[in-house]
Amino acid sequence: MPHDDRASLEELMAADLRALNAASDAVGQRFAALHAVTANDFRALLHVTVAESSGRPLTAGELRTRMGVSAAAITYLVERMVESGHLLRDVDPADRRRVRLRMSEQGMAVARGFFTPLAEHAHDSMAALSDDDLLAAHRVFTALGAAMQTFLEELGPR
Repeated sequence: MPHDDRASLEELMAADLRALNAASDAVGQRFAALHAVTANDFRALLHVTVAESSGRPLTAGELRTRMGVSAAAITYLVERMVESGHLLRDVDPADRRRVRLRMSEQGMAVARGFFTPLAEHAHDSMAALSDDDLLAAHRVFTALGAAMQTFLEELGPR
């Protein structure tokens, strides 16, 4: 599919990102419905998983900020997720006053059970793409993520 200019390529990438976000939202809603969690619970689990995977586990306060909810709401959400076995609280080894949130083994098992078929479909869908194509896509996703983060910072606190 040839494109005449850079702007049309960027528009194509933006449209692809919107479509990916919409599909991702639908998958998240389906996960929530199948596992009797709310949409906010799913969002919280996603934030905790992303932070933990990046090596920077979240505190409840950081999760509250990312989700834009009240302190009472995040306390209630975290309590429910701990009681249901999805989340664990861990003392931060660097600062014993801080408590970090982590996915429990049970929570990870539930997520793996649900998302493994999606990972298999993604693997199959990308099988014909070269390593160079995947590296280029990674650079695009990284750039788009950085743009979104910059935009969020410009918008300021909720």
